[in-house]
Amino acid sequence: MVEQTAVLGVASVGLGMVLSPGPNMMYLISRSTSQGRRAGIISLAGVAAGFLVYLVGANLGLAVLFAALPGLLTVIRVAGALYLLWLAWQTLKPGGMSVFASKDVPPEPPRRLFLMGLMTNLLNPKIALLYVAVIPQFIVLDQGNVLLQGTVLGCVQIAVALLVNLAIVLAAGGIAGFLAVRPTWLRAQRLVMGSLLAVLAIMLAVMPQGAMS
Repeated sequence: MVEQTAVLGVASVGLGMVLSPGPNMMYLISRSTSQGRRAGIISLAGVAAGFLVYLVGANLGLAVLFAALPGLLTVIRVAGALYLLWLAWQTLKPGGMSVFASKDVPPEPPRRLFLMGLMTNLLNPKIALLYVAVIPQFIVLDQGNVLLQGTVLGCVQIAVALLVNLAIVLAAGGIAGFLAVRPTWLRAQRLVMGSLLAVLAIMLAVMPQGAMS
Protein backbone atom coordinates (compact mmCIF):
# COMPACT_ATOMS: atom_id res chain seq x y z
CA MET A 1 0.00 0.00 0.00
CA VAL A 2 1.30 3.45 -0.91
CA GLU A 3 0.84 6.23 1.66
CA GLN A 4 -0.52 9.61 0.65
CA THR A 5 2.62 11.35 1.90
CA ALA A 6 4.73 9.25 -0.48
CA VAL A 7 2.47 10.13 -3.41
CA LEU A 8 2.65 13.83 -2.55
CA GLY A 9 6.40 13.60 -2.12
CA VAL A 10 6.95 12.00 -5.52
CA ALA A 11 4.55 14.48 -7.12
CA SER A 12 6.51 17.38 -5.59
CA VAL A 13 9.88 16.03 -6.69
CA GLY A 14 8.47 15.16 -10.12
CA LEU A 15 7.13 18.68 -10.50
CA GLY A 16 10.45 20.21 -9.57
CA MET A 17 12.28 17.94 -12.00
CA VAL A 18 9.94 18.52 -14.93
CA LEU A 19 10.07 22.29 -14.44
CA SER A 20 13.88 22.32 -14.42
CA PRO A 21 15.89 22.72 -17.65
CA GLY A 22 16.65 19.39 -19.27
CA PRO A 23 16.83 17.46 -22.57
CA ASN A 24 13.13 16.55 -22.63
CA MET A 25 11.81 20.08 -22.19
CA MET A 26 14.37 21.56 -24.55
CA TYR A 27 13.44 19.04 -27.23
CA LEU A 28 9.68 19.46 -26.78
CA ILE A 29 9.86 23.25 -26.76
CA SER A 30 12.12 23.39 -29.83
CA ARG A 31 9.76 21.10 -31.75
CA SER A 32 6.65 22.97 -30.67
CA THR A 33 8.04 26.39 -31.49
CA SER A 34 9.60 25.38 -34.82
CA GLN A 35 7.11 22.80 -36.15
CA GLY A 36 3.87 23.44 -34.27
CA ARG A 37 1.80 21.93 -31.50
CA ARG A 38 1.07 18.69 -33.37
CA ALA A 39 4.77 17.96 -33.66
CA GLY A 40 5.21 18.74 -29.98
CA ILE A 41 2.42 16.34 -28.99
CA ILE A 42 3.84 13.53 -31.14
CA SER A 43 7.24 14.12 -29.60
CA LEU A 44 5.65 14.03 -26.14
CA ALA A 45 4.15 10.62 -26.97
CA GLY A 46 7.68 9.36 -27.57
CA VAL A 47 8.80 10.83 -24.26
CA ALA A 48 5.89 9.05 -22.54
CA ALA A 49 7.01 5.74 -24.06
CA GLY A 50 10.46 6.36 -22.63
CA PHE A 51 8.98 6.89 -19.16
CA LEU A 52 7.20 3.53 -19.42
CA VAL A 53 10.45 1.80 -20.34
CA TYR A 54 12.11 3.24 -17.24
CA LEU A 55 9.10 2.43 -15.07
CA VAL A 56 9.06 -1.25 -16.03
CA GLY A 57 12.82 -1.78 -16.08
CA ALA A 58 13.60 0.08 -12.87
CA ASN A 59 10.84 -1.46 -10.78
CA LEU A 60 11.46 -5.04 -11.87
CA GLY A 61 15.09 -4.69 -10.82
CA LEU A 62 14.57 -2.55 -7.73
CA ALA A 63 11.90 -4.83 -6.29
CA VAL A 64 14.52 -7.57 -5.93
CA LEU A 65 17.44 -5.30 -5.07
CA PHE A 66 15.88 -3.46 -2.14
CA ALA A 67 14.40 -6.62 -0.66
CA ALA A 68 17.95 -8.00 -0.46
CA LEU A 69 19.74 -4.74 0.45
CA PRO A 70 17.38 -2.45 2.42
CA GLY A 71 20.31 -0.31 3.62
CA LEU A 72 20.90 0.79 0.05
CA LEU A 73 17.96 3.19 0.34
CA THR A 74 20.06 5.60 2.41
CA VAL A 75 22.83 5.64 -0.17
CA ILE A 76 20.32 6.22 -2.95
CA ARG A 77 18.66 9.09 -1.06
CA VAL A 78 22.00 10.87 -0.68
CA ALA A 79 22.88 10.29 -4.34
CA GLY A 80 19.52 11.72 -5.39
CA ALA A 81 20.03 14.80 -3.23
CA LEU A 82 23.48 15.41 -4.70
CA TYR A 83 22.10 15.08 -8.22
CA LEU A 84 19.33 17.59 -7.51
CA LEU A 85 21.94 20.00 -6.14
CA TRP A 86 23.95 19.59 -9.34
CA LEU A 87 20.85 20.38 -11.42
CA ALA A 88 20.22 23.46 -9.26
CA TRP A 89 23.76 24.69 -9.89
CA GLN A 90 23.48 24.08 -13.64
CA THR A 91 20.37 26.27 -13.63
CA LEU A 92 21.62 29.04 -11.33
CA LYS A 93 25.27 29.35 -12.36
CA PRO A 94 26.38 32.41 -14.37
CA GLY A 95 25.71 31.79 -18.02
CA GLY A 96 23.11 29.09 -17.40
CA MET A 97 20.44 28.89 -20.08
CA SER A 98 16.68 29.15 -19.57
CA VAL A 99 14.62 26.23 -20.77
CA PHE A 100 12.69 28.61 -23.04
CA ALA A 101 15.79 29.88 -24.83
CA SER A 102 15.36 27.21 -27.51
CA LYS A 103 16.76 27.04 -31.04
CA ASP A 104 14.98 26.34 -34.31
CA VAL A 105 15.33 22.83 -35.72
CA PRO A 106 14.48 21.41 -39.17
CA PRO A 107 11.03 19.75 -39.56
CA GLU A 108 10.74 15.97 -39.14
CA PRO A 109 8.02 13.39 -40.04
CA PRO A 110 5.76 12.02 -37.25
CA ARG A 111 7.55 8.66 -36.92
CA ARG A 112 10.90 10.36 -36.45
CA LEU A 113 9.40 12.86 -34.01
CA PHE A 114 8.14 9.97 -31.88
CA LEU A 115 11.44 8.09 -32.01
CA MET A 116 13.44 11.23 -31.21
CA GLY A 117 11.19 11.89 -28.22
CA LEU A 118 11.68 8.30 -27.07
CA MET A 119 15.46 8.38 -27.44
CA THR A 120 15.74 11.82 -25.85
CA ASN A 121 14.04 10.47 -22.74
CA LEU A 122 15.89 7.15 -22.67
CA LEU A 123 19.25 8.94 -22.94
CA ASN A 124 18.29 11.65 -20.42
CA PRO A 125 20.47 11.18 -17.31
CA LYS A 126 18.00 13.22 -15.26
CA ILE A 127 15.24 10.66 -15.86
CA ALA A 128 17.54 7.69 -15.37
CA LEU A 129 18.67 8.96 -11.97
CA LEU A 130 15.13 9.98 -11.07
CA TYR A 131 14.05 6.35 -11.19
CA VAL A 132 17.24 4.95 -9.69
CA ALA A 133 18.14 7.58 -7.09
CA VAL A 134 15.04 9.61 -6.21
CA ILE A 135 11.77 7.68 -6.43
CA PRO A 136 13.07 4.57 -4.58
CA GLN A 137 13.70 6.53 -1.37
CA PHE A 138 9.93 7.03 -1.04
CA ILE A 139 9.42 3.26 -0.91
CA VAL A 140 8.81 1.86 2.59
CA LEU A 141 9.68 -1.81 2.88
CA ASP A 142 7.20 -2.53 5.68
CA GLN A 143 4.28 -0.98 3.77
CA GLY A 144 3.75 -3.95 1.48
CA ASN A 145 4.70 -4.99 -2.04
CA VAL A 146 7.80 -3.07 -3.17
CA LEU A 147 7.04 -3.62 -6.86
CA LEU A 148 3.52 -2.25 -6.44
CA GLN A 149 4.78 0.81 -4.54
CA GLY A 150 7.40 1.54 -7.18
CA THR A 151 4.87 1.16 -9.99
CA VAL A 152 2.29 3.44 -8.37
CA LEU A 153 4.86 6.11 -7.52
CA GLY A 154 6.34 5.90 -11.01
CA CYS A 155 2.89 6.41 -12.50
CA VAL A 156 2.44 9.49 -10.32
CA GLN A 157 5.70 10.93 -11.65
CA ILE A 158 4.72 10.13 -15.25
CA ALA A 159 1.31 11.77 -14.83
CA VAL A 160 2.87 14.95 -13.42
CA ALA A 161 5.54 15.06 -16.14
CA LEU A 162 3.10 14.52 -19.01
CA LEU A 163 0.57 17.06 -17.76
CA VAL A 164 3.20 19.76 -17.31
CA ASN A 165 4.94 18.98 -20.59
CA LEU A 166 1.62 18.96 -22.45
CA ALA A 167 0.78 22.41 -21.07
CA ILE A 168 4.21 23.67 -22.14
CA VAL A 169 3.88 22.15 -25.61
CA LEU A 170 0.53 23.89 -26.09
CA ALA A 171 1.84 27.23 -24.84
CA ALA A 172 5.47 27.03 -26.01
CA GLY A 173 5.17 29.35 -28.97
CA GLY A 174 3.56 32.16 -27.03
CA ILE A 175 5.82 31.75 -24.00
CA ALA A 176 9.01 31.66 -26.06
CA GLY A 177 7.99 34.80 -27.95
CA PHE A 178 7.08 36.59 -24.74
CA LEU A 179 10.34 35.72 -22.97
CA ALA A 180 12.57 36.29 -25.99
CA VAL A 181 12.24 40.04 -25.62
CA ARG A 182 12.30 40.01 -21.81
CA PRO A 183 15.71 38.82 -20.55
CA THR A 184 14.81 39.74 -16.97
CA TRP A 185 11.96 37.23 -17.04
CA LEU A 186 14.30 34.55 -18.39
CA ARG A 187 16.65 35.13 -15.48
CA ALA A 188 13.72 35.00 -13.04
CA GLN A 189 12.63 31.64 -14.46
CA ARG A 190 16.10 30.24 -13.92
CA LEU A 191 16.23 31.58 -10.37
CA VAL A 192 12.86 30.13 -9.35
CA MET A 193 13.44 26.69 -10.85
CA GLY A 194 17.00 26.41 -9.62
CA SER A 195 15.99 27.43 -6.10
CA LEU A 196 13.19 24.86 -6.09
CA LEU A 197 15.62 22.10 -7.03
CA ALA A 198 18.00 23.16 -4.27
CA VAL A 199 15.23 23.09 -1.65
CA LEU A 200 14.10 19.63 -2.79
CA ALA A 201 17.70 18.37 -2.62
CA ILE A 202 18.08 19.59 0.96
CA MET A 203 14.78 17.97 1.93
CA LEU A 204 15.90 14.62 0.51
CA ALA A 205 19.28 14.82 2.22
CA VAL A 206 18.27 15.82 5.77
CA MET A 207 14.94 14.08 6.29
CA PRO A 208 14.95 10.45 7.50
CA GLN A 209 13.41 7.70 5.40
CA GLY A 210 10.21 7.57 7.43
CA ALA A 211 9.63 11.32 7.19
CA MET A 212 10.12 11.39 3.43
CA SER A 213 7.77 8.48 2.95
